[in-house]
Amino acid sequence: MFKFTRNEIRDLIISFLVISLGFAIMFSNGTFSSLELLLPISMVGVGIGFIFHEIAHKLSSMHYGYWAEYKLWAPGLVLALVSALFFGIMFAAPGAVYTYGNNVSKEQNGIISLAGPVTNIAIALIFLLISVLIYPLAFQNSIIALIFLTLSIGFSINSFLAVFNLLPFGGLDGSKVLRWNPIIWIISIAIAGIMTYFSMTLGVETIVRMILGI
Repeated sequence: MFKFTRNEIRDLIISFLVISLGFAIMFSNGTFSSLELLLPISMVGVGIGFIFHEIAHKLSSMHYGYWAEYKLWAPGLVLALVSALFFGIMFAAPGAVYTYGNNVSKEQNGIISLAGPVTNIAIALIFLLISVLIYPLAFQNSIIALIFLTLSIGFSINSFLAVFNLLPFGGLDGSKVLRWNPIIWIISIAIAGIMTYFSMTLGVETIVRMILGI
């Protein structure tokens, strides 16, 4: 049965708020006067990306019959804010979904770990698709322009979350995916890496204009 514990809901909410603030600080480029606008926008991108990332891990674990629960990691939350504030980049390791079960196979562990980053890639692409569809209207309506900005930041955040979690270090998802299937790991981190690179170098609006041929 799929359910969240009270502690799990608390940890998810705290993690969500902290990394939303961290990403808002990162995107503000030190201009804290823009946080009032960027924080709600960041919460949309992080809210969808972060929550569904963790739900994907939880659902995958429970698909194999294991109990899974999200727990925050306090040092990771502090690191997220410090890195965003002083270095302009997010080290987003707020916590993790812990799978409880005996004899979890390498394949099961790899698939469970891959589910989160793949969810972020899918969400980023959905944001990009909607951005392409509404872009011509963004010049005619300020509300649609704000929605386009929200989708653009959501694309960047989810692309970054995917590539960060696929890094093959420590307890990150990438190390478990790599141990299970190196080819799938290379393909998934390459896709996430390309998306992140273009979002950071070209910008989402330029990507959209290239797709539309304008």
